[in-house]
Amino acid sequence: MSLNTGVDWAPALELMALAAVLALAPVWWAWRHYRGDAPRARMLRLVSVTLFICFDLVVFGAFTRLTDSGLGCPDWPGCYGTASPVAAATPIAQAQSAMPTGPVTQVKAWIEMVHRYIAMVVGALIVLQVALAWRWRAAGVLWAAPWLLLLWILLQGAFGAWTVTFKLQPSIVTGHLLGGMVLLALLQAYRAYLQGEASWSRVPTESPSSVALAVLFGLLMAQIALGAWVSTNYAVLACQDFPTCHGQWWPDMNWAAGFELWRPLGMSGLGEPIPSNALVAIHVAHRMGALVVGGVLLLAAWLWRRVWPRWSKRLALLVALQVLTGISNVVLQWPLLAALAHTAGAGLLVMHLVGAWVASQQKRQWS
Repeated sequence: MSLNTGVDWAPALELMALAAVLALAPVWWAWRHYRGDAPRARMLRLVSVTLFICFDLVVFGAFTRLTDSGLGCPDWPGCYGTASPVAAATPIAQAQSAMPTGPVTQVKAWIEMVHRYIAMVVGALIVLQVALAWRWRAAGVLWAAPWLLLLWILLQGAFGAWTVTFKLQPSIVTGHLLGGMVLLALLQAYRAYLQGEASWSRVPTESPSSVALAVLFGLLMAQIALGAWVSTNYAVLACQDFPTCHGQWWPDMNWAAGFELWRPLGMSGLGEPIPSNALVAIHVAHRMGALVVGGVLLLAAWLWRRVWPRWSKRLALLVALQVLTGISNVVLQWPLLAALAHTAGAGLLVMHLVGAWVASQQKRQWS
């Protein structure tokens, strides 16, 4: 049944069956190699696999956006009411013939559907976590965490549908990207919890407070939100020089238009084309945020270098990666590899901070 919203539920059962089949491969591997482990250890393996695939999903989501493939299939959850671009070859060819430079091509349709397939695999693995956590609740497996993950992946699915039905509306796409980062954080937190002593034994006695780590995480998420707003508004090349913008330290900027949150892609809320100085404002805001947040993270790495040397070095290296890839996006005219590395670096920073926060909490609880 097709709805006027653009959501077509006809291929849903086929896609769910495909997701279950694709999810069987990592599950079978983990069960075969670790079937003698205790329930908590087996859940740890499952969550680790899910985290790895979720990280790939976040990066591939960036690839989907950067290749303009977000509308490669203009309906959801399938592609022209089918489960794959193979079955939708005729309508895709017709759309591409009618608009050769438009959003629908065979390649873009495949990119969009592969992104959806990976998302469905993550969802299937989380459903399995829910079932196993309930079964193993008496063995010390936290059963509430998978339910939270399930609720969040359902919300992510809704944002995925809205991304299509609202035609890449910047606020929706930004929310979808942030939701992916939050899902990474939740999976990493659950993984660190399941690791138990193996996780918090690496935390030094004089480690930073959990409040300080939470503040760093909050600042990081705010900066990721600014970066997502740059990407979803295609404002990366609004400034094509560095460290200045159009040869100026403070160029002409329209902050009100740039941060009007609810509007179509490339348009104002009144239906007029968004001015170029609004895109400049979006770009400069992200640069300013990078200066503040990057500086705070590097300061934390320097202050904690003696009590937590390995963690501090990794934090500093990840921040350096973000700075280098961010600058490369500007001076090299937004190369795909640098843009993907920038997204991957943000995800790694999220996992690094969340893992440290959970481990520090556990150490204080059990010390």
